Amino acid sequence: MRAGDDANSLDQATRDFIAARPQLFGIAYRVLGSAVEAEDIVQEAWLRWQNTDHADVHEPAAFLATVTARLAINVAKSARMRRESYIGPWLPEPVDTSVDPQLGAERAEALDLAILFLLEKLNPVERAAYVLREAFDYAYKQIADILETSEANTRQLVSRARKHLSAERREPVSSTAHRRLLEVFLAAAQTGNLSVLEDVLTADVVSYSDGGGVRGASRIPVVGRPHVSKYLAAFAPRFWPQADIRWVEANGRPAVLVSADGNAVALLSVDVSARGIERIMWVMNPAKLAPYLASLDN
Repeated sequence: MRAGDDANSLDQATRDFIAARPQLFGIAYRVLGSAVEAEDIVQEAWLRWQNTDHADVHEPAAFLATVTARLAINVAKSARMRRESYIGPWLPEPVDTSVDPQLGAERAEALDLAILFLLEKLNPVERAAYVLREAFDYAYKQIADILETSEANTRQLVSRARKHLSAERREPVSSTAHRRLLEVFLAAAQTGNLSVLEDVLTADVVSYSDGGGVRGASRIPVVGRPHVSKYLAAFAPRFWPQADIRWVEANGRPAVLVSADGNAVALLSVDVSARGIERIMWVMNPAKLAPYLASLDN
């Protein structure tokens, strides 16, 4: 093969990778719930792609997706152990979806922060199977090949994941209704209005604050309407007067970025059903906020 042919082959391989990159990141992010770890996976996939004999690969996108999914599963297995020692509640890293609403997928499934939080309770293989099927519309046979299992087992993996999510989460509302309730909640939280808070929160609402041991966030979830309402009202006079808010989009849903003295201190998002606010999620860990802020700036 001539040098020019080698260059053409490398150029084509680079184009193939760039075209697949949004999907690769989307797969890794959904499996891991971490934008930083997903970027590391994509970089590793690129290195492996560079060292692959491209002449033997007939479908580059499928090959790269397989490499990415397997790498993400391996990282997720070790991440589960790390997260067991995480200080306080663990929440997924938020991502800015304003430019790519579906984050490289066929459908914007398994992207909502609440879904990613619930998927964390599944084992990594179940999670990957669900992501590949529901977000990327892979055929069961394709997923079975990626996971190196049978098609029948793949169907069971996806079915178990669906049942887990349907048992843990009620049907979400539209983005318009979501934002409207978040606006009401935010106004009530800022003023410590107990009656309004109790009106918009479900009876079994849970508030999670992810500070990673760095911020002064609650290290245990606050559970139930009375406790969450009183908790929010108690810290309102200390937290909100010095805060600036900015409406943003995170993981396909409206969210609120809270800053103080020019520094971001929290990303507030909620999980909303027809009953009201089911979950309140405060991402306060600076390490998780930094990549999100960088994407907003870009």
